Amino acid sequence: MATQKFYLALDLKDDANLIAEYKELHENVWPEIKKSIQDSGIEVLDIYCTGNRLFMIIEADADFTFEKKDKADAENEKVQEWETLMWKFQQALPWAKPGQKWILMDKIFGL
Repeated sequence: MATQKFYLALDLKDDANLIAEYKELHENVWPEIKKSIQDSGIEVLDIYCTGNRLFMIIEADADFTFEKKDKADAENEKVQEWETLMWKFQQALPWAKPGQKWILMDKIFGL
C-alpha cells in the first residue's frame, strides 16, 4: 500500500502535433520503462494533460526516494533512451534548474 504521494508538473512544447505524438507514445509506454517505475517503489503513476501543461501524480511505497530512482535511471540505458526521446516534446518550466524536467509541486491547500 502506497504511503507517499507526490505531485509534479512539466510543460510540453506548445505544438499540437508534438502533443498528439507525446500522448500516443504514452498509450504504449515501453515495457522497460514501466518496469523501472515499478522497481523503484512507485505503485501508481498517473499523468494528466491540459493544453501543454502536464501533471504527474505518484503514489509510492515508504522506501521510495527520488535520489534512488534518479541513480537507477542513470544506470538504465533504456530509460536514458526514453528520456532523450521525451525531450523532443518537453520543455522545462521557466523556474527549473538546468536539465531539470518534472518539478515537485508544493501543497498549498487541503480539505
